[in-house]
Amino acid sequence: MSSPRSLVTGATGYVGGRLVPQLLEAGHTVRVMVRDERKARAHAWSHDVEVAVGDGTSDSDVRDAMKDVDVLYYLLHSIGTGDDFGKTEHDMAERFATAAKEAGVSRIVYLGGMIPEGEELSEHLSSRGEVGDVLLASGVPTTVLQAGVVIGSGSASFEMLRYLTERLPVMVTPKWVNTRIQPIAIRDVLRYLVGSADMPSDVNRRFDIGGPEVLTYLDLMQRFAQISGLPKRRVLKVPVLSPGLSSHWVGIITPVPASLARPLVESLRNTVVAGDTDIKQHVPDPPEGLIDFDRSVELALTKIQSLDVPTSWSSAATAGAPAEGLPTDPDWAGGSLYQDERTREVDASPENLWTVIEGIGGRNGWYSWSLAWWVRGVLDRIVGGPGLRRGRRNPRDLVVGDVVDFWRVEETDDATFLRLRAEMRLPGLAWLEMQVGSTEGGTTTFHHRALFAPKGLLGQLYWWSIYPFHGIVFGGMQRNIARAAEALEARED
Repeated sequence: MSSPRSLVTGATGYVGGRLVPQLLEAGHTVRVMVRDERKARAHAWSHDVEVAVGDGTSDSDVRDAMKDVDVLYYLLHSIGTGDDFGKTEHDMAERFATAAKEAGVSRIVYLGGMIPEGEELSEHLSSRGEVGDVLLASGVPTTVLQAGVVIGSGSASFEMLRYLTERLPVMVTPKWVNTRIQPIAIRDVLRYLVGSADMPSDVNRRFDIGGPEVLTYLDLMQRFAQISGLPKRRVLKVPVLSPGLSSHWVGIITPVPASLARPLVESLRNTVVAGDTDIKQHVPDPPEGLIDFDRSVELALTKIQSLDVPTSWSSAATAGAPAEGLPTDPDWAGGSLYQDERTREVDASPENLWTVIEGIGGRNGWYSWSLAWWVRGVLDRIVGGPGLRRGRRNPRDLVVGDVVDFWRVEETDDATFLRLRAEMRLPGLAWLEMQVGSTEGGTTTFHHRALFAPKGLLGQLYWWSIYPFHGIVFGGMQRNIARAAEALEARED
């Protein structure tokens, strides 16, 4: 197809967000299907694509998004969203398969996981395999690309590997560190995805895709340590660490929450080595060959160090995190919405105040009572929340959908307004707003507002129990952000 119209689902996720610009470069007309248009508009490619706002669980939304589409890139998954994610994935795949057939789509391209023969599959790999079966049986020619561990800046697998290796010079490890796997660089995954659009109409099958090396997970950790300039990691292997215990351990050591770590860890017990190289018949290797593990790690670390990570696993919401937007109903509509509002004048330009606000969280911290924030993060991790370990995608820039520790950017506007939605475990919904303004006399103002919509009696008790500390936490935050902006202003003078 010279210029196909391709629909990319999961376009604001890790792979989808990187696939879109590759398709545009290859000459595709691209439509993206997203639940939140603001998250799509935060990407550099947003002005070059059609945006279809809809939910993958809605028949009508799926049918509308599929109109006049030539190639469907199916990149949706529900990993880490709960115990029934397998059924959710199966039902959603059937919905898209039916709509693709009805719309006359020419090809479906799906990225799943390698399915080893003769092994008991993890729930994650089993679900990935079932989704592939549904799409292959759709009546639409389908390419199912089956990958193992994907290595790239921001991928959940890479971040898990990175943090385990960096933070644990001595590791007590389960048996799965000896499992043979065939990692693949994200750049090669994207090349296969783009190339699959042009496969002949009689191709309807699975293809294993992997990099040029077969290694164990222990090999990956030791090689990562070497590339990163770390001493060789000492390893004590024990047979008693179950996937459940291992996932909780991973959840404590790394930013990847236990809900996502568990299916990833369980999948590591399966051998994921390509059973064939038939994909080369349709998407040949580049002249320089596939990217090996060492080079893929170097590329990922370079992206991280240069603050050029376009997408991350954390782009997807944490399981159990609130997704509701800020309530807009009037007060008399029912329910409580508690607020803590503070405004102060700042002896700095609006630009310098915004610079400090936009850099909040992550390594810069929260500008007040660091111990309290640390304790809140630890408590959140204990009850299954994300805690403070997720950090930020970029220490200086924020877009809608970005993670900031246990918050997520819900809205940001013209260097004047930032709204964060809480994703820590709470008996209610919470938001934090920061707004830059000015008086008629030209004085910069800083408006700070914390909001909480309680759920039940526990939510009411929670608000009033922490309310006495607001002056320390939020008052201190506003005061210290103002001081940081004023210090920045003084350095420029």
